[in-house]
Amino acid sequence: MSREQQTIADDARGVARMMPPESFAGTGVLYALGGGLATLMLIGVPTVLIPNPWFGREIPPRPLDYVVLTLTVLLVAALAATYAWPLACPTRERSLTAGGLLSFFAVGCPVCNKVAILALGWSGALTYFAPIQPLLGAGAVLLLTATLVARLRPLLSR
Repeated sequence: MSREQQTIADDARGVARMMPPESFAGTGVLYALGGGLATLMLIGVPTVLIPNPWFGREIPPRPLDYVVLTLTVLLVAALAATYAWPLACPTRERSLTAGGLLSFFAVGCPVCNKVAILALGWSGALTYFAPIQPLLGAGAVLLLTATLVARLRPLLSR
């Protein structure tokens, strides 16, 4: 951590000690609701886990797709809530973005994914990409969990 980042983190700790976490509870709930809803819509609608007239899906969703989507929404909501507390670890947007993208690829239709079709073809997407989607989902959940733990570490060590 650079000297500037350490100074910012120390300042945030000082502010957080002056204001109890209860004072951020309302804001945290709003951030969580917004982050969770945005994630649900950004992943659920294009992957057709939420039925809609704009997108189609060739392969029906698996039950695991709904589990991964639910865990992703809950973890992103919890991460969004941490942005209401100044003491939380400095932002980890790359990990958050990577977790969201992994989750998107994990729950999407394997033959509707243009990248997989271009790289592997229709049968290759079903043969090679579809079997690794559960691993992508597990990776997404692990990455988002690690990001949440890292952001909460300063709050838990108080």
